[in-house]
Amino acid sequence: MKLCIAALSLIAGATAFTTSAPRAFNKVGFSAPITTGLQMAKQVPHGGELVDLMLDSDDAKSAAIAACTAELQLTPRQLCDIELIVNGGFSPLTGFMDQVAYESVVEKMELPDGLIFGLPVIFDTDSEDLQPGMTVLLKDGDRPIATVEFTDKFTPNKPVECLKCYGTSEIEHPGSLMVATERGRYYMGGKVTGLNTPVRDFPCKTPAEVRAGLPEDKDVVAFQCRNPVHRAHYELFTRALDDALVGEGGVVLVHPTCGPTQADDIPGVVRYKTYEVLKEETENPRTFWEYLPYSMHMAGPREAIQHMMIRKNFGCTHFIVGRDMAGSKSSITGED
Repeated sequence: MKLCIAALSLIAGATAFTTSAPRAFNKVGFSAPITTGLQMAKQVPHGGELVDLMLDSDDAKSAAIAACTAELQLTPRQLCDIELIVNGGFSPLTGFMDQVAYESVVEKMELPDGLIFGLPVIFDTDSEDLQPGMTVLLKDGDRPIATVEFTDKFTPNKPVECLKCYGTSEIEHPGSLMVATERGRYYMGGKVTGLNTPVRDFPCKTPAEVRAGLPEDKDVVAFQCRNPVHRAHYELFTRALDDALVGEGGVVLVHPTCGPTQADDIPGVVRYKTYEVLKEETENPRTFWEYLPYSMHMAGPREAIQHMMIRKNFGCTHFIVGRDMAGSKSSITGED
């Protein structure tokens, strides 16, 4: 497989990732930035502040659960989105996007305040009973994961969403197929409060935890992959450290996604095990290994932007863009 190597600095093009004026947003779904030293890593989080929505006491969690008037089971994709909202992987989001934010991201690939954002993050449902103003407990099996205070409910234009985000509204594309057949009829925005992290077969550290383990004064190159690791991947992320854009002593964060993806991809837990084997065999001090609970959309360039934003929140300063990144095969013919 032929691969091209590119290292993209997430702080070089500042205007692409930040707004020139301070953001004073208080709408649901965003957090106003605070002035902070942003310790533990060289990179500033997307939007200026690393969000953390997890409650830290049993009493606070019990009170949040008691305030709920209904409960729902999360789908695997929703579970990934919730985890990244709560732990700050989707900073500056503090909840699911409302209609204004959703339409802004779909149409312009930016939040209402102008901050770049690759793909919408929404809560989908077919329920007629769920309404704005309700506070709902979100669960994974018996485990309470979060609460959401819904602020609005709307019927999205799914063909437009798919055309803008995936480049096509044909269900031949796996992302369009997911939106058309997996997602509910309605989208809802709402403020999220974290209760517990999901229990997974692979460990998923929070952005703050990953940042704490990275060197404070070195460039960090992110390597994203949704497949089992192979030799070409290894050569790609190790040789990227020799790129002229990467400062002396830079390190690489191997950060594969292990959540849901297109139908014929290898399961996340299998992917995780291949990385663990390579980690043990190489023991390279310039290589760090972590795992991301992210649901792939196969959205090509838009998803590359999404991945860059997420890795920026995890403390990375550079990002490797591979051949046909987040590209997809036809769900009908199997061709690219």
